[in-house]
Amino acid sequence: MVARLPLVAIVGPTASGKTGIAIKLAQKFNGEIISADSRAIYKGMNIGTAKPTTDEQKEIQHWGIDLVNPNERFTVADFQKYANSKIADIRARGKVPFLVGGSGLYIDSILFNYNFGDDVDEIKRAELDKMTIEELQNYCNKYNILLPENHKNKRYLIRVIERKNVVKNNRKKIRDDAITIGITIDKDTLKQRINDRAKQMFCDDLYNETKSLVAKYSFNLESMKSNIYPIVWRMLSGEITHDDALALSRTDDWHLAKKQLTWFRRNPEIKWLPLNEIEEYLNSKLNREPTE
Repeated sequence: MVARLPLVAIVGPTASGKTGIAIKLAQKFNGEIISADSRAIYKGMNIGTAKPTTDEQKEIQHWGIDLVNPNERFTVADFQKYANSKIADIRARGKVPFLVGGSGLYIDSILFNYNFGDDVDEIKRAELDKMTIEELQNYCNKYNILLPENHKNKRYLIRVIERKNVVKNNRKKIRDDAITIGITIDKDTLKQRINDRAKQMFCDDLYNETKSLVAKYSFNLESMKSNIYPIVWRMLSGEITHDDALALSRTDDWHLAKKQLTWFRRNPEIKWLPLNEIEEYLNSKLNREPTE
């Protein structure tokens, strides 16, 4: 019997093939998947977030999906608590937990066991709140803070600035039970995968999903702004053409992919491998696990 089943973390940029390889590995190594995607947590946002399909979720047990409604608050600290409970539960049932996703802060909150303080520096927040969006963006650039996906949203900007201290104060030592794998993929191939996915995504199901969300929620919500839905809604409203919307979607995903890679490359513990070498590498690591 394995003394301590490892936590296998698989990271990489959007459209790099994380879902497919994670399902394959979880099936082979008797595992279950915990999604670390800050967009997959929202109910009703399926196609637009490239959430694992119903069929894919039937292939292997997935967690971390459809946790809250788009108008409900869900923090990184909430995710950390949720994911750690699932890791313990999966291990208790003799299975290997796979933490899979592209949301860097979600991933690192688990790998580095972040300590999220409950207290907010109200004075600092008040100072930030007085700044314009452009001033907040300049602040981020000055202090080497990655801009959020929605860098035109003031609350997003303030939050990412506040989180900078959380990352700085907690990013010390990675947990010793983790096997962390990053997916390498060349620039042209990734761009092509992003383009192909966007083309496939733009269909009646996405349009109907967008209409349903707009009928229930406001674009003032961070969950609604940080996804593809504003672009699709502009198209459905006749503001832009289908080709314009497709191009904007591809550009957004490419920018996201670059931000994700920048984030993950700060972690020296990640073993970067192409998709076709990951299974062999993980097999060698798991075979060396100590036994009782």
